[in-house]
Amino acid sequence: MAGEYRPLKTDDVAEFDQTRPAKNSRTLVLSIFFLVTTAGLSAFYALPPYLRGVPAPILADDYNESLKQCASSLPSLASPPAPLNPWASLTVAETVAITEWLNVPERALNLTPGDRGSLALSDNFVFHIGAFRPAKKDVLAYLEDPTPQSLPERHARVTVHHGAAAEPVVRDYLVGPLPVGEETKMRELTEIYHHDHIPFNARGITSWGELLPILDVVGMSDLAEVTQDLFGGVALGLQNDTLVAGAVGPLSFDGSFRRTWINWRRNVPGMYLHPVGFFMYVDMSGTDPSQWKLLKIVYNHQVFSSVDEFLAVYHNGTLRRLPARPDNIDYGWTTRTRPDVPPRDLDYLPGPRSVSFAGLRFRVDFKTQYVSWMGWGMYFGFDRDMGLSLWDVRFRGERLIYELAPQEAIAQYAGNDPMQSTTAWLDRYFGMGGNVRDMLPGYDCPHEAVFLPATTHSFLGSITRQRAICVFEHDTARPLTRHMGFQHGEFGAVKGYVLVVRSISTVGNYDYLVSVSLFKSQWIADDQQFDYIFHLDGTIEVRLSASGYLQGGFWEPSQEGYGTAIHDTTMGSLHDHVINYKVDLDVAGSANSLLFTSTAQEEVEQPWFEDDWGNTAIQQKITRTYIENEDDAMLRFPTNFQGGYALVNREEKNIWGVPRGYAIHAGYSPVHNTVVGSKRLLNNANWARYNLAVSKRKETEPTSSSMWNQNLPGAPMVDFHKFFDGENITQEDLVAWINVGTHHLPQAEDAPNTRTNTAASSFFLTPLNYFDSDIAMESTNAILLSPPTRPGEAWGFEDYGVKVVNCVPGVVPEFEYPGERVYGLDGKPAPPGSAEEVWKGAEMFHRIKTEL
Repeated sequence: MAGEYRPLKTDDVAEFDQTRPAKNSRTLVLSIFFLVTTAGLSAFYALPPYLRGVPAPILADDYNESLKQCASSLPSLASPPAPLNPWASLTVAETVAITEWLNVPERALNLTPGDRGSLALSDNFVFHIGAFRPAKKDVLAYLEDPTPQSLPERHARVTVHHGAAAEPVVRDYLVGPLPVGEETKMRELTEIYHHDHIPFNARGITSWGELLPILDVVGMSDLAEVTQDLFGGVALGLQNDTLVAGAVGPLSFDGSFRRTWINWRRNVPGMYLHPVGFFMYVDMSGTDPSQWKLLKIVYNHQVFSSVDEFLAVYHNGTLRRLPARPDNIDYGWTTRTRPDVPPRDLDYLPGPRSVSFAGLRFRVDFKTQYVSWMGWGMYFGFDRDMGLSLWDVRFRGERLIYELAPQEAIAQYAGNDPMQSTTAWLDRYFGMGGNVRDMLPGYDCPHEAVFLPATTHSFLGSITRQRAICVFEHDTARPLTRHMGFQHGEFGAVKGYVLVVRSISTVGNYDYLVSVSLFKSQWIADDQQFDYIFHLDGTIEVRLSASGYLQGGFWEPSQEGYGTAIHDTTMGSLHDHVINYKVDLDVAGSANSLLFTSTAQEEVEQPWFEDDWGNTAIQQKITRTYIENEDDAMLRFPTNFQGGYALVNREEKNIWGVPRGYAIHAGYSPVHNTVVGSKRLLNNANWARYNLAVSKRKETEPTSSSMWNQNLPGAPMVDFHKFFDGENITQEDLVAWINVGTHHLPQAEDAPNTRTNTAASSFFLTPLNYFDSDIAMESTNAILLSPPTRPGEAWGFEDYGVKVVNCVPGVVPEFEYPGERVYGLDGKPAPPGSAEEVWKGAEMFHRIKTEL
C-alpha cells in the first residue's frame, strides 16, 4: 500500500518453503503445474529484498535467539576539567537582577522598560544584556586550580540606547562583578572599540513600532490606485494587503545619517522571490519619525523626487511601464510544498537512520554544557551576536584551542537596481545567536542526537530554545585510514567515526548551518548551519552550509550579467558570502609562531643521472619560512594551493625533532570577498579580503567585528586592519582569523531554496608533526587482516574485541515542534505569541508590513 511498509516476517518465509507437491496424481499436468509454481515462488523469495520490491525480513542471529532492546540512547555524564563554565551565558535570573540594578535611581539612566508598548526612539532603554567573557589568563588560572577562590569574576555587557540625550547615542557598559551585590559597579566599555561612542544612527532595530513610520513616510495609501494597476497589489495597512516592504543596508556610512532603500514585494509565501521592481529611498535619521522623509522613488529606471511627481507622470501617460508578466498570481513555486508529481521509486519507505546500538559513545554534562568524546573535550558558549562558540578544546588531555567562534557573516550583492546594487549585509547586526531556532529532530540532526538549550536576552525579555545545539556521533561510511597488503600487519582499516556539534541560525531569508566535526587523534533569508566536526586523528573540520531564499531581484534584460533568471519576473542576484572565524590555537602551549610552507619547481643536476635522460631533472622542493611580523600575516592561500600555513611551537618538538604544530587547510570553497573598495563595505569587514590572517592575541581585540559595523562602513567600531600594527608574532599567543564562504552565482535550482550540499564551505585544523605518528591507530574500532595459511581459505582477522551489536532500537518519538520559552523582563514566563507576532520578530527589517 502506498505510504506504508511492513517487514516480512520469518514465519512468512517459512510458509513459502513449506509448499509441497500435491499427492493427488489424477492429472500429470496439474502436478507439473504445482511443481513449476512452487519452484518459481521459491526462486522469487530467495531473491534479495530490494529485487523483490519488499523490505528485508527482520531475522534473529545465527542461533535463532530473540533480539534484545538496545542500550539507552541517553548520554553518560561527562567530567569537565572545572565544575563551572567560565564562558556560560547569563541566566534569566541574572538578567532580571541586572535590569533591576540598572533601574535604581542612583544609576541616573532614566530607563524606560523595553517591553512597554509606547516605547519611543527618544527614550532611554536597555537594548541588550549579555555575558562578557573573562580574561584568558584568569580563566587558565581557574582551569589549573578549579576552586571557588580562583573562579574569574563574572561581568555583563549592557547596551543602552540613550535616545533622550541632547545628542542621542548608544553606549556599552561593563557591569559586575556578578551576582549583583554591594561590589557591583558599572563603567563604559570602550577598550574593545576603535571609537569612544556608538552613533545613534548605527543603532540596532529596536521594535516593530520603529519600522512602521517608514511606511507612513512613503505614502502607499496615496499610491494605492497606481500600485494596483502596475503590480496588482496594495499596501493599506489591512490584513489582506498584497504588497509588503523590505529594507536593505547599510543604513549609514559613518553614523551621520540613517537611510535605506525600501523595495516592494508580493505578500505571499517566499516573498523574497516576488519583487515587483518598485523602490523608495527614505531618510529616517534621528529620533523623531515626523522628520523622516521620502527622498526618491525609482520605477523602471525612472527616478522621481516625490510621490506627487510620480503620480503626475503616471496620470499624464508618460510613465514607461514594465511589461506585464505572467507570474503575478502564481506563488506555488516559492513554497516548500511538495510538487504534485509521482513519488520516486521506493521513496515511500523511510530512509536509513543512525543508531548507536551499543549506546552513545560521547558524554555530556548538561549543567556546564561540556561534551567529551574519544579523547576530545570542550565547553560550549552562546551569545546573541554569533551564537555557538567552543572553549577550552582539548585532545588527549592537551589544550589545542582556547576559543573557536564565528565572528561575522557578510553578503554583498550586485545588480542593476537600487536594492541589489546597494546591499551589503553583516549578519552580526541582526544577531546570529538571537536568530537560532529549535532544530528539527530527524531532519536537522539525527533522531539520536542530544540537544542542548540556549538562552538569549533582548530589550523585551529572554528566549530559551531547547534545541539550539545538537551533538551526535556520525559514521562517515568511509575508513579514516586503510590499506590492502600481503605482509603481516599491512592489511586493515580504521572506521571513520566523527563527532558533530551543530547549530542553525535563520537570519531573514537565509539559514546558516554550522557544524564542527571532531576526528579522533557542519543567505539573505539564510538558514546557516554551523558544523564543528571532530575526527579520531586529532583533526577538526569547521563547516558552514547555507540554505533558504535568495534575495531575489526583478528580472529584466538590463540585469543580464548580475544574476540569472529563475522565473518570469525573478532573478537570483550575484553575491558573495564570507564568514569569519576566530581560532585561538594553543599548540603545545600558548607560545606559537606562524609557519609558511610552500613548494616550487627546481631543476637539479646529479652525477648519477643517466645519459639516457640527460644530466638534469625537474622536480619540486619544499621551502619553510616563519612569518615574524603581523603586517605580513594577512594572507591568501598560495596559487594552486602549493603550500599552506600552520601555527607551531618552535620550542616543543616531537620525537623526530620537528616543531609540533597544527596546519590550517582549506576545505570546500576557500574564498575571500571579490569586491574591494565599495563604500558600502569600505572598512567594516576588512577581514573578508583574505583567506586568513594571524595576529597577536589581545584582550582589547576579542572580535573581528561588532554589530554596529553593519551601519558604519566608513568609521567601524571595530576596524580589523587596526589589529595589525607591526608587532612581532614569533613565539607569542596568536589568533588565526579564518574565512569560509561562497561566490554565489544563482541558478534555477536555487528556487525555492538553496541547497546545503553546494552552498557549503569549510576549513580544517589538522596535526602537523604534533604527534609522532598517526594516533588514529589507537582506535579499537578497527580491523587487521592476515593472509590465509592455505590456498582457498578465508583471511584471518583481528577486530580487537569490538563486535557488531544486534538489538532492537528504541521507539522514535512522534515528530513535534514546540515553541520557544519566552520570559518577560521580570523573569516570569510570558504568554506565547501568535504566529504573526513571532514572524514579525523573526523577519523584522526584511519584511515591513503596513499596519493601521
